[in-house]
Amino acid sequence: MNLTKTAILLAAMTAMFAMLGLLIGGPGGALIAFAIACAMNLFAYWNSDKLVLRMYGARPVDHAAAPGLYGIVEQLAARAELPMPKVYVIDSEQPNAFATGRNPENAAVAATTGLLRSLSAQEVAGVMAHELAHIKNRDTLTMTVTATMAGAIGMLANFAMFFGGSANASRNNPLGPIGAILVMILAPLAAGLVQMAISRAREYEADRLGAEISGEPLWLAGALEKLERGARTIDNHVAEGNPATAHLFIVNPLHMRAVDGLFASHPRTAERVRRLRAMAEGRTQAARGPWG
Repeated sequence: MNLTKTAILLAAMTAMFAMLGLLIGGPGGALIAFAIACAMNLFAYWNSDKLVLRMYGARPVDHAAAPGLYGIVEQLAARAELPMPKVYVIDSEQPNAFATGRNPENAAVAATTGLLRSLSAQEVAGVMAHELAHIKNRDTLTMTVTATMAGAIGMLANFAMFFGGSANASRNNPLGPIGAILVMILAPLAAGLVQMAISRAREYEADRLGAEISGEPLWLAGALEKLERGARTIDNHVAEGNPATAHLFIVNPLHMRAVDGLFASHPRTAERVRRLRAMAEGRTQAARGPWG
């Protein structure tokens, strides 16, 4: 089902890309944009995960380099009946994490050094279980490819800003300079809306399944509260420079700029924590039985 959703999403974003090309350069611009979008879809399917990991300077680790993190992921992957993903560490003070990869057989999880320093082993397990839930649900392909395509839409908007008002572009552009202005305004909004649409429901489901994988919803609940506080006060400069990737992270890494609100793709942390605590309470009540 998620592969079908990914195909539909890619088709929609390709059409959006071509429409933006039409606004900038008329029919010729639409054809060029369509060709670029098709090439990017193919590239993103095979390489978007590597691109994102490289963007954040993620370094691979094994059991010898990071025994605590690697051991946690290894145990959780076995519980989730998943192949062992590659494990990466990102040198960033902001506590955060994400998963990527086109399928469970080619997946990776990444955690920041800030996360590893600020969370307990149980909380790290809660976070990694959430990321493995994304892998199990095959969310990672959609999320990573969308990051690539949304970034491309933003680049197209920048192209419109610099070249959309030129004489040649104005002759081919059916709306003239107005078309370029529309692209500059609508392209970032469209990218943000797409990310919001794909991310919020997926985060709730990954929280639920992750809690089942770890066996304790409160581990993730406690981790989310710490991560939210850290993300609000500690900068992630790479994410700020590439806001189209923000929805990959377990909590929103953006907070420095006013436009970051356009990429607020995550549900409210307080609501996520409330649901996890309710889940934990339900498990406790079930364990007690009807007589307490």
